[in-house]
Amino acid sequence: MSNDSSIAHIAAILREEAARLGPGARLPSSREIMRTHNVSPVTVSRAIGQLAAEGRVVTRPGSGAFVTHPQRTDAGRESADLSWQTVALGDRVVDAGPVAALLAEAPEGVVPLTGGYLPPGLRPDRQLAAAATRAVRRPDAWAKPPLAGLAELRRWFADQTGGDVTAADALVVSGGQAALTHAFRALAAPGTPVLVETPTYPGALAAAKAAGLRATAVPVDGSGVRPELLAEAFAVTGARVFFCQPTLHNPTGATLPPERRRQVLEVARAAGAFVIEDDYAHYLAEQPPPTLAAMDEHGTVVHVRSLTKILSPSMRVAAVIARGPAAHRLRAGQLVESFFVARPLQEAALELVGSPAWRRHLAAVHAELRVRRDALAAALAARLPEEVELHLLPAGGMHLWLRLPVGLDEDALVEAARRHGVLVSPGRMYYPSEPPGPRLRVTHAAAAHLAELDEGVRRLGRAFQDLARPAP
Repeated sequence: MSNDSSIAHIAAILREEAARLGPGARLPSSREIMRTHNVSPVTVSRAIGQLAAEGRVVTRPGSGAFVTHPQRTDAGRESADLSWQTVALGDRVVDAGPVAALLAEAPEGVVPLTGGYLPPGLRPDRQLAAAATRAVRRPDAWAKPPLAGLAELRRWFADQTGGDVTAADALVVSGGQAALTHAFRALAAPGTPVLVETPTYPGALAAAKAAGLRATAVPVDGSGVRPELLAEAFAVTGARVFFCQPTLHNPTGATLPPERRRQVLEVARAAGAFVIEDDYAHYLAEQPPPTLAAMDEHGTVVHVRSLTKILSPSMRVAAVIARGPAAHRLRAGQLVESFFVARPLQEAALELVGSPAWRRHLAAVHAELRVRRDALAAALAARLPEEVELHLLPAGGMHLWLRLPVGLDEDALVEAARRHGVLVSPGRMYYPSEPPGPRLRVTHAAAAHLAELDEGVRRLGRAFQDLARPAP
């Protein structure tokens, strides 16, 4: 029996014992439980801790664990009339559905062809643990950090961004999603328009909407956003913010070539607008191009860079690069919302990126993602209908973007795939307005290994077959 299952087993036994004994009674001692069930002290301690977290027992040092009085159940809470809150809250709804769908764990036996993080086998968990151990031993590791972030970490992010960016331009924040939320709130007033690529990252759409902004679509092609349409959108809407992912755009995988990058900056500069550059995939590209921020001479670009994608979902460390009044507003926004990022997390990030393990990890991830990308593309070509078109084969990243046959019911396909045990991302969630047709995003990063990746595509092929069969 694994350690986790042993803990769950002992916790279940103790729940039954607590229910039998009743409030105020003392549970058997840890030594007694160890002897009766032949488990370790750690297992007993964690099982009792689980019951304490559930509110079933209270522990008293030197005395033991005692059964608490019953807590009010969820069923009891449901009887309260909370309808008054609907009026009090108004109509400002935060739609977390698309983001929650991307973050959801695949159930047991279901193959994930969706998601945006490295699987356990690709994460540098041991290196992160070693870095965290070294970090917490640093002097003042648990002290309050500088409000904008550790100076060394800010300097590292600045150097990584390139150009004449300095540490003074960097603000350390709690992950890329928090960075986008801060940027939207700082740069645009509620009720105003914000331009976004279409399709685009659903988390950006959700953050913009939560900030009270109206997302307006600017089309992309195989080379990214089209500058002439961007200029037209600025002129028509009067927007002063454009959100983009110029490197390995999510979901299409497109990367803006140098000339278009210059054009985007010129168009935004002419419009007196900011460009939020979400460089989320910088470390997922073997040879990433120069950032927009490195090319920016006028404070047009607010650059976002995160360590989460390349390291771990729990490494919520990112930087926002900005200059001038925009930088002051971003820092003020973070200060009043969350003060600062926990110092031990910043110290651990700094330890890792400053060690030889960082470069080794990058090389290993790049090699594995290249193999997975090619394997996924080959499996899609072999197992899906010929009418399914791959938008392009990206030069890195985690995703492939598929154009589905005209008239195919995208939602029905996603549901059929789920029934066959594979999760995919419907294209609709990537569009701020009506999509041009059915689309699908599939990822090669979430599966545990290549065999599971191939099995996921096989199951997806069966879902297509279900939709092709005539109704009975």
